[in-house]
Amino acid sequence: MKTIVIKIEDNQEISNREKIHTAGKLIQDGGLVAFPTETVYGLGADALNPDAARKIYQAKGRPSDNPLIIHIASMESLEKIASFVPPMARKMAERFWPGPLTMIFRKKDIVPMETTGGLDTVAVRMPGHPVALELIQAAGGYIAAPSANTSGRPSPTLAEHVAEDMQGRIPMILDGGAVGIGIESTIVDFSEQTPMVLRPGYITLEMMRQVIGELKMDPGLIEENSDVHPRAPGMKYRHYAPRAELVLVNGAQEKVQEKINELVRNAALSGKTAGVIATDESCGYYECGIVKSIGTRRDEDTIARHLYRILREFDQQDVDMIYSESFSSLGIGQAVMNRLRKAAGQRVIEV
Repeated sequence: MKTIVIKIEDNQEISNREKIHTAGKLIQDGGLVAFPTETVYGLGADALNPDAARKIYQAKGRPSDNPLIIHIASMESLEKIASFVPPMARKMAERFWPGPLTMIFRKKDIVPMETTGGLDTVAVRMPGHPVALELIQAAGGYIAAPSANTSGRPSPTLAEHVAEDMQGRIPMILDGGAVGIGIESTIVDFSEQTPMVLRPGYITLEMMRQVIGELKMDPGLIEENSDVHPRAPGMKYRHYAPRAELVLVNGAQEKVQEKINELVRNAALSGKTAGVIATDESCGYYECGIVKSIGTRRDEDTIARHLYRILREFDQQDVDMIYSESFSSLGIGQAVMNRLRKAAGQRVIEV
């Protein structure tokens, strides 16, 4: 299969509309299209077509019990696929949609089990990206779309990242440039009485509590006990991982830097090449290895935006080990740490 990359150009409204409508027709016909959202690039198919959903799992090499998120472009579309939308969820939608928030509801029969990973619930979001919204409308209103990478790999934040993983696997990539946020949406389960956060993201716990009050965190996100697992099936697999072994180092900043320097020296003595994930503030403290800044601690949005790009760059440089500083557990730093811990397979050194 040949993969066509179609560039969405600035200030070319008519041409872009034609390109997006061509992509929408491909999805309506049961095909796959990778497209930009504000979080990461998604791999889209007709959410109400079970055969199309199966193509997503096949292209990604994704476990079939890992549910897909349905992307919509209007609140009216939600009523067709969710059997009940609680008032609290409507408040959240009013505040955060379009945007990087996914909500889980009990599903209607129109949503095939192939899309939901065999669950009787459906995950839904309305993306805050103009290309994504126009594509959803052109495709019939319902696009199932996980991140457009092979399963387990760092999520794509550029069309080039999609091509690395999906060249020859899918027919089309819409290139909308770099994404704005860089990590996946926050996921909140509204299928039970008390809403529960299943995945942290750009929309933080504090932001949501200001809108609806009480929320719980899935114990699998906050417990280090390996016997406690998140309730969302998609969270039980290793995600976001580079090819090299990734290890997080957590503790006081000075001790973290000392430990990473020691680990990099030891790796070199063993004939291994090590990469270091640092920040603008700390890059100068590392003595050897391939050191990359992920952003500045003064603005953790930059850290989220650059995370997956940095992991893919280390892949391209064929390093054997990656050692990363840890980040704040508040705000978006919590989402960054969630992704890093998953990418590291929970390998964390405390200092």
